[in-house]
Amino acid sequence: MCDRLLAEGHAVVAVDNFLTGCEQNVAHLGDHPRFRLICHDITEPLVVEGPLDVVLNMASPASPKDYLQHPIATLDVGSAGTRNMLEVAHAKSARFLLTSTSECYGDPLQHPQSETYWGNVNPVGPRSCYDESKRFAEALTMAYHRAYALSTNIARIFNTYGPRMKLDDGRVVPSFLGQALRGQAMTIFGDGSQTRSFCYVSDMVDGIYRLMLSEDCYPVNLGNPNEMTIREFADHVRRATGSPSPIVYRALPQDDPKQRRPDISKARRLLGWEPRVPLEEGLRLTINSLR
Repeated sequence: MCDRLLAEGHAVVAVDNFLTGCEQNVAHLGDHPRFRLICHDITEPLVVEGPLDVVLNMASPASPKDYLQHPIATLDVGSAGTRNMLEVAHAKSARFLLTSTSECYGDPLQHPQSETYWGNVNPVGPRSCYDESKRFAEALTMAYHRAYALSTNIARIFNTYGPRMKLDDGRVVPSFLGQALRGQAMTIFGDGSQTRSFCYVSDMVDGIYRLMLSEDCYPVNLGNPNEMTIREFADHVRRATGSPSPIVYRALPQDDPKQRRPDISKARRLLGWEPRVPLEEGLRLTINSLR
């Protein structure tokens, strides 16, 4: 996102406490005259000097491995962290964009998922620290919009992948790629019939950028509607890496969604957006980076 904003001519102040991120991911921007990096935990108040036009709140652990390891921090960043960033936007009369998640739909009973679906979330399950932090963040964003007439956007992001992911991230793309590149057995949780849809990172960034320029305050799904089973995706990864890795099966984690596919009708209509990068190309670019 920083790369895209700088390419569009904007000045960027990036804020991260590197709980799950990596400073190396923005090291190439260190000498850029319009880029500044602040190491800060947004659950603590933040003061930024000078004017701001937009605050993009993308802070949160995002993989099950990370948010299950840091459940309190995940809840804190969705609640106190979102409140602090909304306060920054309010003080600067800036637009506020929240990156939310398809996890707001939980293990969905509606397929595909549209923005009008209220979801099927277990509020006390192990994944609730992430699901409920994002649902609360959406509610808080709308409260600031209504109470202060703050210009706001909400992006509900579906599975995204690409370069700079951690191989030990825990999500299916880096897990499969890491195992395949090492020649290890690829682990499928459940029987592999559960479905996901994978969006390459440049497409996702383009959707977020377009949403940032829009006036719509309600959630917008951003993701790739091309759905496949996890077993089919494992076969894609084996072909893309040329790996002979066998597949092993493990028990499906609690509350893991059986189906996940976005209805992106609103994004097409509102933003003129849809994913452009085919899975084969996205995997090639990601593999080249991870090698």
